[in-house]
Amino acid sequence: MLYSLKSIKKVYKERTVLDLPELHLERSRIYVLMGPNGSGKTRLLNILSFLDSPSEGTVFYQNQPVFFSEKHLQPLRREVVLVNQHPILFSTSVYKNVEFGMKVRKIPGWERPKIVEECLDLVGMRDFIRAQARHLSGGETQRVAIARALACSPKVMLFDEPTSNVDVSSRIAIENIICDLHEIRGIPIILSTHDLLQASKLTYEKIFLFQGRIAPSAVYENIFTGFVVLRHHRKYCQIAENVFIPVKRSAQGRIKISVNPESLKIFRSETAENKPEILKGRVSQLTEEQNQVRVIADVGIPLSVMLKQKEYAHLGIRIGDHVMLKCSYKDVEIILP
Repeated sequence: MLYSLKSIKKVYKERTVLDLPELHLERSRIYVLMGPNGSGKTRLLNILSFLDSPSEGTVFYQNQPVFFSEKHLQPLRREVVLVNQHPILFSTSVYKNVEFGMKVRKIPGWERPKIVEECLDLVGMRDFIRAQARHLSGGETQRVAIARALACSPKVMLFDEPTSNVDVSSRIAIENIICDLHEIRGIPIILSTHDLLQASKLTYEKIFLFQGRIAPSAVYENIFTGFVVLRHHRKYCQIAENVFIPVKRSAQGRIKISVNPESLKIFRSETAENKPEILKGRVSQLTEEQNQVRVIADVGIPLSVMLKQKEYAHLGIRIGDHVMLKCSYKDVEIILP
């Protein structure tokens, strides 16, 4: 087992920001951490990379307990590398940035040029080896940061939102790099992302966090904030100008809701009734996930619907098709009043 976490809690300013009774991560997988901002993804990555310590509980790495003392952590930090969401490069050349970690680890000078070139090759940045790092784009900076981490020969690589600030071409390149690191080099990968499509492309192993706790996927998805209004003698949460989600009668004021993607009903436009709880939209995305199909429908907001393969085949919908979604207040959970 790569990591085992038991009774982990992290307290910050008298508030519990991470509460994980148990979590096990195997060596042979790519794991994706998902959840809204403030859900605990970055704090968990910092603990897994030994840059932060839990307030309570025990972390096991490679089946050995971790003691969060500087003497014990130093060798572990050489094995586990975290690539930050906003990596900081030195105002020198790309070569010197990638070489830096090797100098700190006292790798002989004659070995470094070959390692730098190999690592930059792997991330598609060999042509930038003499470029000044301050002139790089966001995507190029992220790839150089990955090369810098690779040059230290890590046994585990962690990524915090690796594609949140890059263009489409860089996002695709970084996703391919992550897959190659795992499949070709056999490096275990743990990363955080908000992108469900990206997560599904990289792995089936998704860990959903909400308010510092592991949550079922349905709680994470379709999260919106709005105000409760009265329409047609019923209560709705108004998410956008013309988007109203039914909620229970006790709801009031400004609330945050989660709409269960497995409970939403989807119909072709011509087959659905025109009722207040019906949302009209168009299919904007289709992805296959294990034995299900995820449909993203734009109804003024993007709503995710999970269908079984047979349901999807029966509907026969395609990207661009007009659809209607039926949402009951029973499918909606108020997660923050």
